[in-house]
Amino acid sequence: MEYRVIKNNDVFLMTDRHGDAVGGDSPNGLYMRDTRFLSRLELKLNGKRPVLLSSAADDNYVAAFRLTNEHMEENGELRLWRESVEIVRERFIYNDVLYENVSMTNFSTRTVAFELEVRLDADFADMFLVRGFQPSERLGRITARETDRRHWRAEYVGCDGIRKETVVAWDAEADEANENGEVRFAVTLAPAEAKRIRFTVAPSIDGAKPAVAEPDKALAELRKSYEQWRNGKTKVASDNPVLDSLFERGVRDLQALLSDFGYGPFPVAGLPWYAVPFGRDSLIAALQMLPLDPATAKGTLRMMAAWQGEETNPWKDEQPGKILHELRSGELSKSGQVPFAPYYGSIDSTPLFVLLAAEYAHWTGDLETVKELMPNIERALEWIDSYGDRDGDGFVEYYQESSKGIANQGWKDSADSVVHEDGSFAAAPIALVEVQGYVYQAKSRLAPIAERLGLPELARRLAEEAERLKQSFDRAFWMEDERFYAIALDADKRQVRSVTSNPGHLLMSGILSEERAKAVADRLIAPDMFSGYGIRTMSRLSTGYNPMSYHDGSVWPHDNSLILLGLSRLGFVSAAAALAGALIRAAEKFEYHRLPELFCGYDDSLGYPVSYPVACSPQAWAAGTSVVLIQAMLGLEADAPAGRLTLRPWLPEGVNRLTAADIPVGRGHLSVELTRTREDSQVEVRILANTSGCRIETAEPARAKED
Repeated sequence: MEYRVIKNNDVFLMTDRHGDAVGGDSPNGLYMRDTRFLSRLELKLNGKRPVLLSSAADDNYVAAFRLTNEHMEENGELRLWRESVEIVRERFIYNDVLYENVSMTNFSTRTVAFELEVRLDADFADMFLVRGFQPSERLGRITARETDRRHWRAEYVGCDGIRKETVVAWDAEADEANENGEVRFAVTLAPAEAKRIRFTVAPSIDGAKPAVAEPDKALAELRKSYEQWRNGKTKVASDNPVLDSLFERGVRDLQALLSDFGYGPFPVAGLPWYAVPFGRDSLIAALQMLPLDPATAKGTLRMMAAWQGEETNPWKDEQPGKILHELRSGELSKSGQVPFAPYYGSIDSTPLFVLLAAEYAHWTGDLETVKELMPNIERALEWIDSYGDRDGDGFVEYYQESSKGIANQGWKDSADSVVHEDGSFAAAPIALVEVQGYVYQAKSRLAPIAERLGLPELARRLAEEAERLKQSFDRAFWMEDERFYAIALDADKRQVRSVTSNPGHLLMSGILSEERAKAVADRLIAPDMFSGYGIRTMSRLSTGYNPMSYHDGSVWPHDNSLILLGLSRLGFVSAAAALAGALIRAAEKFEYHRLPELFCGYDDSLGYPVSYPVACSPQAWAAGTSVVLIQAMLGLEADAPAGRLTLRPWLPEGVNRLTAADIPVGRGHLSVELTRTREDSQVEVRILANTSGCRIETAEPARAKED
């Protein structure tokens, strides 16, 4: 990463690798609720930027930067010998306050004197402005900048009438400080002497100021909260250190990306651009997290239900029963200059909401929560069958109504992602292939849950609707010459005949026949789709392919994770093992073994995955891929209401032993050990503990399907 980012709950700080936010056109800064409360946080020594020695933010909530001085002479006289002073910047965020310690140590043999300068500013820019959006109306204004020797303060009143404030404080009296945020300390250090200055940055909205704690106590409480959360979650150990590191990194990233908006733990989409509630991204991340923390699925479902659409509002692409796409709380959203407070332009959030509710019930057996949410689920089902299928052809389609909304409303939401063979872009309404799979999975998996909740008529209707969709789906989307499915149907019901990764999501849904599922699996790992580091979003042979693009040939880990779930569930072991091995090899090349939002689709013959320049990292559903890898290898499927767990284990090349302990499932936990036998490469299963309340059925993967 070319940036360093830390986050806690609803506040995050992004800086460069030196630890600076330098203002100007840089997107770096301290953000809360879609607003940049600190646009400049810059440290200099005698007017010069220190030399970077190292920087790290691998804990997500703590960052450390080690720096030193360059050689400094003035008018032929020595001011400071090179590498005399070590500067260490350590920072963390706790209860909406940023804490930063600046420690200075003299490693020379003489007393040194220098000026430490800190430059501060707050522009209170909306995230949309930071990303280049041009406002249609006047914005708010800075109403105050004040300073003394221990504080600097800025205040802003937005065009939405909301007052925002940033207060920066430090524990040593400055020698100089002015309203422009220029703070100077004269520092003298004897040999081996060290000094420390502590800073705090407290953002606030409409006077709701966070409490600033004693820094050491705040850090101790922060570490304790992270350790307590992690101690109660799934543990993984294998004989492959990259897999272990990938899993642990993913779990830590998911933990950092959790926020609580009043309904329980909820994964925001990713840093830095999407640290807000999303529909599709958050629902998929919660689905991925079921084998790690089912409480996140519960919190996500409740949050989505609370913001479910209530009216027909074209400006927000909202209809009754629809699940939101994105919830922003910055000045532009609050003042109505953009339709994101919230915005509903997503075709898949609503079926994914129902799908997650059904899968949560199967995984946990918690029917009470589903019963509580049933009014919202039924409204979502009504939306799927009415607004989602406006022309009554049985398929769910999207159409942008908002003038400032999103044109392509599936997960591949870039303007060029749905392209015909002749290079023209598909016209809306557009029916995406994977969305039909989500609808099928939602209805077919919810039907038995509805039956258990005493809703037999709903259960029967859902099962019948799912079967009708299954019967009509193949006729509309199957491309016989490609032996694959089209990405979509356009406004004229013509197939959009690009070969893409989207049909891979169908494998987990149950909508495909065995023959068609095998054809999809085979094509996904053919050379035109499989890069060696993962499955590309578009075939190299399709019009529009571009390995450097966002959606037309890149590799998205979350996309691969949903495909992997399906491959494992259906017993396509060779394909699943190849894909799992590819993702592990890709992770090995990234910093901290962290899978980013996406990377370029170049072939692995290069020897490394090529980074996508503006990929978010960490990203929730990319981090969730690490959890899916373990679930897929275990072949773990749950039907907790029926008291049954199924294991169909396999291991990819390079992994011969895998232990997954304390997996939350059913009414308790499951711990399992997999070992590859040397004789025939079969995988042996040992149940270490089972308090789930479910019996375990162990079966070999259906290898015959691959013959």
